[in-house]
Formats: sequence, structure tokens, C-alpha cells
Amino acid sequence: MTNTPTRILVVDDEEDICEILKFNLESEGYLVDVVSSAEDALKRKLDGYGLFLLDIMMKGMSGYRLADELRKKHGVSAPFLFITARTSENDKLTGFSLGADDFITKPFSVREVIARIKAVLRRSETTKAFGQANIIEVSGITLDMEQKRMLVNGSREDLTPIEFQLLSMLMKSPGKVFNREQFLQRIWGEVNVTDRTVDVHITRLRKKLGVYGNLLIARKGYGYSFEYE
Repeated sequence: MTNTPTRILVVDDEEDICEILKFNLESEGYLVDVVSSAEDALKRKLDGYGLFLLDIMMKGMSGYRLADELRKKHGVSAPFLFITARTSENDKLTGFSLGADDFITKPFSVREVIARIKAVLRRSETTKAFGQANIIEVSGITLDMEQKRMLVNGSREDLTPIEFQLLSMLMKSPGKVFNREQFLQRIWGEVNVTDRTVDVHITRLRKKLGVYGNLLIARKGYGYSFEYE
């Protein structure tokens, strides 16, 4: 963690859960705000938060829709975790397709929540470790390692921390094939996700790369590589 405490926004319509999370996370040194609806969350100064905890099933706007708005409409790149009683693979893939960094399943232990938050925050900071170059430029793609942003033909495309790490891995080693297990170990670490999660994030990256999406190559039976002439 950095010297400045991370500010976390908890969005959940269960008051007891909000109180438990706020008390325990503040005890860990985080700054915590809580709101009971997605609508109230969108009234906040969103760029002031370093992490979001989102319930999925809420009255009014769902956590899924809130996550989509955070990423697409408000350009929020900070990591977020879903808090949910829904545990099917499809539910998780839907969340990961929206850019989620992890899931916390209800009922949960506070120790597990804290451990997962710390792991996600560590991952969001590890992009600094991908080599010494501050700027990587390939064709019309510019990846700024210091400011953690991507430009495609001069236009900014917001990436989540996981998307940024995936693209960094690939662009730092053009032509090298990474299998799904390598991505999972280096980026997700101890978080329990399936191989398909990698595929979901690669698909999202291709869309954000636009005309350069074809530079992300799928090697059937092997994995993915970033290739250009």
C-alpha cells in the first residue's frame, strides 16, 4: 500500500454489511464511505476512490449496471469487487466482462474480505514492475506505463488495472506466447478464477484496441501473443 490511505466506497443496501465493512476496513487503515444504492454512489466524487465494493442485487440500479456506468460513462479505472450471493460461473463471467477484479461471496468472513482487497490493490500497483520503459508505442497504440493509460490513434481508451497488466505483459514481449496459467499466476495471483476469465478480458482488450485488435493473436492450444510486423 502507498503512504496515502486508500479511500474505498462500499455500495450495499444492507445496513449491517455496510457497518461491518466500514468498521473493519477503517481498522485496517483505509478511508471508507458507504452508500445504500447505486444512484447515491453516482453522486459521489468518483475519481477520489481507489477501490469500490459493489453489491450486485440492489433496489433500483443493479451492481452490474453501476459497474458498467463507472467504467464506460465515468471513466473510472480504479479496481472494484462485487459482493454477492450469486456464485454461478455465468454470474462471475458477467462481472469479469464488466471489468471486475474479484468476487466476495455472501456470507463472507471479514478476514477474507480484507485479504482480497489487499491482493487487488497490490495487483493494481504491480503495473509499475513491467520494465523500465515509460512509453511503449506500436503502430497506433501508445501505452503509458507511468500514467497507466492507453492511446489508440491519439484517442484515450480507459483500461482497468487487469486489462492494463494483460496488455503490458503482451506488448513488452512481442511474439511471445503466454498461456492462460501464466496470466492467472502473474496477474490474478491467489484469486480463484477460471481460464475463461482470461478470454473475457482479451475480448474486451480487442474491442478497446479497435483496428489494432488483430494484433492480439490467439494460438489455439497454447495461449495469446501480441504480434506486429
